[in-house]
Amino acid sequence: MFSGSIPALVTPFEEDGRFAESAYRAFIDWQIAEGSTALVPCGTTGEAATMSAEEHFHVVRVCVEQAAGRVPVIAGAGSNDTRVAIQNIKAARDAGADAALMVPPYYNRPNQEGIFRHFEAVANSCDLPIVLYNVPGRTVTDIAVETMGRIAKAFPSVVGVKDATGIIQRVSGQRDACGADFCQISGNDDMALAFMATGGRGCISVTANVAPRLCAEFQAACLASDYARALEYQDRLFELHVSLFTDASPGPVKYALNRVRPDFPKALRLPMTWPSDASQRAVDAGLARAGLL
Repeated sequence: MFSGSIPALVTPFEEDGRFAESAYRAFIDWQIAEGSTALVPCGTTGEAATMSAEEHFHVVRVCVEQAAGRVPVIAGAGSNDTRVAIQNIKAARDAGADAALMVPPYYNRPNQEGIFRHFEAVANSCDLPIVLYNVPGRTVTDIAVETMGRIAKAFPSVVGVKDATGIIQRVSGQRDACGADFCQISGNDDMALAFMATGGRGCISVTANVAPRLCAEFQAACLASDYARALEYQDRLFELHVSLFTDASPGPVKYALNRVRPDFPKALRLPMTWPSDASQRAVDAGLARAGLL
């Protein structure tokens, strides 16, 4: 269903904190023109945690409207409250999204049965396709391979996973548990080459915000099994991948994007802040290595 380079879109804000809609629309057009194959609005990189529900799904609607069917839109829609997650997936559907990206409940720390029951309730509430988002470094909740297999087999609307565990062998384990048709998408740019080689289909990418064409060409090489060419892109992009996490995200990626597109708004919402001088120097070096400066 989904493949290739899929940016986890940053959300531009004006200096007074308002959503910069015109900048977002232009950004979406650029992403599609550069080869991005789908879009993820209102994920972690999009500062969704700082948005009200009304604003969140306004941003999703704008993304859907601007994409205009040219590429799919996978809307961030997770919550640690199952009732809110159900409201969110329905709002994503009503906004016109093609799928919802759903984390397991964070903070609450449910057991594996609780994770299963959460997604059971969400999947039974709405037929919008669901891409699980397993990112235990942020949620402190890990969807075990066995639980993911149980979810995938029980609920046909759960079509894939954005895997940000950083554990490459999960790809093979999840192929066994969920089936080869289950869409596995890397959540880590720096590990996407290995992820693709073991059965992945794409990457929901931070770096693609800044280098969409390079990330799209890297993914195209992987999907064509041209791993020699993909390795050339990996070598070119690796320093940039790392640099975008030298301070709290999305500070470094917004700095990088403003360097590549100086008209792009620089503002972040608290508690996120502009990256340190050391982080900025690292990003500049990564951009230069990638040939973007």
